[in-house]
Amino acid sequence: MLEPLEASKANALHGGPSFSLKNRIIRAAWHLTWLLLASWTPPPLHGWRRFLLRAFGAKIGRGARIYGSVKVWLPSNLEMGDHSTIGWNVNCYCQGKVTLEDYASVSQYSHLVSGTHDIDSPTFQLYTQPIRICRYAWVASDAFVGPGVTVGEGAVLGARGVAFKSLEPWTVYGGNPARVIRKRRSAIAQQPNEIQPAD
Repeated sequence: MLEPLEASKANALHGGPSFSLKNRIIRAAWHLTWLLLASWTPPPLHGWRRFLLRAFGAKIGRGARIYGSVKVWLPSNLEMGDHSTIGWNVNCYCQGKVTLEDYASVSQYSHLVSGTHDIDSPTFQLYTQPIRICRYAWVASDAFVGPGVTVGEGAVLGARGVAFKSLEPWTVYGGNPARVIRKRRSAIAQQPNEIQPAD
């Protein structure tokens, strides 16, 4: 993982870079590759998009689905388990590590943001914290998952929910900030292999 530069040395407040030249070159090559070879591809071509992500350092499991409209900031910071999904127009802003475990699902227009700034720093220092979406968890449409958040196994973050703190397993959350709505039904929790979260 390529760490942010020290803001005071990079002169970030006056337009200096937050990441190294190497990081910026890799990202430029990646975004051009995705634009030309993946962004327009039909939905069924998940295998081709998995290949491109892996070529740029992502760890992508068997049967993982990622759509052409997805934005991935840096593939080497992305890890997807078997049969996990990143849906339409998701912004995977993986300045730090973002991990989806097996069967995890992130729905359309959601944001996974693993970078933030120290608001008490005179240089507004950028730093990163990893995001983990655990097995069978579902981040629903247009939701936001912030730096350092773990969405526990089987947890649900409802549509447009905002998670700045980790979510307990097999629990449904909603709102901004996300609050507990209820536990998922025990029948689901006892038979996780039957769960197929929506795209």
